Amino acid sequence: MKQKTNKFRKIFVLFLAFVLGTASLTSCGNSGWRSKEVTVIDDNYRTWYEIFVYSFCDSDGDQVGDLQGVISKLDYIEDLGFNGIWLMPIMPSPSYHKYDVKDYLEIEPEYGTMADFEELAAECDKRGIKLIIDLVLNHTSSEHPWFVAACDYLESLEERKEPSASECPYYEYYNFVKGNPGSDNWYQVGSTDYYYEGIFWSGMPDVNFASQAVRKEFEGIVDFWLEKGAGGFRLDAVKEFYSGATGQNVEVLTWLNDYVKSVKPDAYMVGEAWEGLGTYAQYYASGIDSFFDFEFAGPTGVVTKTLTFSGENNSAQAYAKALCRVQNAIREYREDAIDAPFFVNHDMARAAGYMQYDERKVKMAAPLNILMSGSVFVYYGEEIGMTGSGKDENKRAPMYWSADAQAKGMTRGPLDMEPQENQFACAEDQMKSDDSIYSFYRDTILLRNQNPEIARGIVARLEEITDQDVAAISKTYNGETIYLLYNISETEEKQVTMSAGQYGELEIAGYLSVDGGKVTMKDGVVTLPAYSVVVLR
Repeated sequence: MKQKTNKFRKIFVLFLAFVLGTASLTSCGNSGWRSKEVTVIDDNYRTWYEIFVYSFCDSDGDQVGDLQGVISKLDYIEDLGFNGIWLMPIMPSPSYHKYDVKDYLEIEPEYGTMADFEELAAECDKRGIKLIIDLVLNHTSSEHPWFVAACDYLESLEERKEPSASECPYYEYYNFVKGNPGSDNWYQVGSTDYYYEGIFWSGMPDVNFASQAVRKEFEGIVDFWLEKGAGGFRLDAVKEFYSGATGQNVEVLTWLNDYVKSVKPDAYMVGEAWEGLGTYAQYYASGIDSFFDFEFAGPTGVVTKTLTFSGENNSAQAYAKALCRVQNAIREYREDAIDAPFFVNHDMARAAGYMQYDERKVKMAAPLNILMSGSVFVYYGEEIGMTGSGKDENKRAPMYWSADAQAKGMTRGPLDMEPQENQFACAEDQMKSDDSIYSFYRDTILLRNQNPEIARGIVARLEEITDQDVAAISKTYNGETIYLLYNISETEEKQVTMSAGQYGELEIAGYLSVDGGKVTMKDGVVTLPAYSVVVLR
């Protein structure tokens, strides 16, 4: 176990408690749980912060985010309680988003140098933060030397001569066919009769995983980044290795997982299989640690439905049932699977828009995501309720550090981004307020970090608690059971009986309340204000 304690914050909280005569002072009322020391288990159940480096923080004044900018904000990330960082692609690429890699062994020059990455990895390690990077294997850039060499070879072939990997090894790295397949996903090689597959667009030619040579290349790339300090990888577009063929995709991922874990057994990998639960659960058979939980994410996911839709199917009870349903579906394929819940990512509109900029709902969405079991992911800027919708560039807007667009660290964002007007205060202002979205996120992550059962526990629903506005669950880990009660009513206080005879002697381990009201417990009866969550143990 690795102990991580923010000593300065703890001393400050205790000082306030002494001066003001309270156990602690927070946005959720007087609650001593926030002053408890935090011991975080050093495993792959983490709370991850997703960063688009381009838009995050600029260190050198060119208004483009960079790795030194990320380093400068590690204290911010750590103080929020995150112990994992996922960097979107950092390798050289012709695009702003960099999901079309043209060199797997270098750093995008706008982002800095390999020395900057090594420094970032070392600084993360000092803080107990695991750093993973986006690894885009399904396709390369059409400017990648492998693809350029393969196309040059095909264009130079004599008439009637068949291409051969022995003459050009890179020919077999991609999916080439002779003759037009008559599909929008195939593109002509120059003026030849040869075509290549590109599921996303012509600038992203798909890799041929039937080639053992290309797999060897990727093994070398994995070795390189693990040696440089990466703690693992986020795997892009895994369902497109063989589009529509889940079994073949699982085979590719099994090979990759076996190789990575042979090099670094504690490496963490999370895959993007943008499918329904019945399909993405199957990917766990590969051994990959996690796959993103799309059931709860986005404008039509469980979190949004719970807070903005009406009816029994979108109630707190339905939320609790969904927690069990997803957990059980995943565990059918592997009992040690680590779910990867998230609410928003770089491909989705910002959550504040789903909530129609209702600050209470924006806050309440945090525990519905962050208190889920598994490795939870939070997209940069969600902790301050940033704005962003429409085309992809808008969803990857500059981190709103300051109300002054020219302030140190601010970026310009993608060049084709439309103007974005944030509805909530900037980070530097929210950090000064105990009632801000930022403070609520920080408290939510703290509650998660203080109770290891939250991330690691097996979920069961307390079926005897039937109020449709109350989600009541238990989580059991390492022989310990805790209970979580969520009041998802916007307006009504709720009382829930947790009798000692049925649940044992319980006490409040911590709670969250959107409006600052107290959660109390007397004679086994828990009183929850509107929009609140409590942990009992």
